[in-house]
Amino acid sequence: MNQKLRVMLIEDSPAYRKGIAYALEEREDMELASEFGTAEIALRSLDEKLPDLILLDLNLPGISGLDAIPLIKTKAPDADIIVLTQSDKEADVLLAIERGAAGYLLKASSIEQLMHGILHVREGGATLDPNLARFILDTLQQKLAKPETQTKSLSKRELEILTLIANGLAQKQIAAQLEISIYTVSEHIQNIYEKLNVPNAPSAIHKAHRLGLFSQD
Repeated sequence: MNQKLRVMLIEDSPAYRKGIAYALEEREDMELASEFGTAEIALRSLDEKLPDLILLDLNLPGISGLDAIPLIKTKAPDADIIVLTQSDKEADVLLAIERGAAGYLLKASSIEQLMHGILHVREGGATLDPNLARFILDTLQQKLAKPETQTKSLSKRELEILTLIANGLAQKQIAAQLEISIYTVSEHIQNIYEKLNVPNAPSAIHKAHRLGLFSQD
């Protein structure tokens, strides 16, 4: 029997934590391994047991969710972080992605959207609220600062794969569409991360827009 995906929830609203806990109890492939009302307590728990994925609110007492992201990544580098918040401020979205979040969903998202997002992230993809994704794709390039010049060029295949990731495809879907092995897709993705000097898919998409790569033919 496959091991359940261990989820940590960092959220200061007891009522919202209860709702997420109930949703996860209904799943056979996931479990709520731990839940905390503050980032400080959650960070201390990472010294003992690491989750597979963390659902993180931004508006927390004490250390904010945004400030907690790099601290979490230091203690649990292999754990995926999905921001789950009420904030749709573009600055919060960009900063969360820059700091290593693998997804950004609004609390208005349905349980089905949340569960799909969790599974998509664990398959190597990224998840964004549809409205926020539109903002990222439409305006990120013009909102960001000066283009960087120290990045190695992506090959045509790497740019093709990054574009498919930006369109929401997981590694298995990319492999099927391009008729290559998932191992080859994974290798290309690692090369993309190394060339762009980023830790994950959202950061790669973010930086590609910054560099204007998606405007290339």
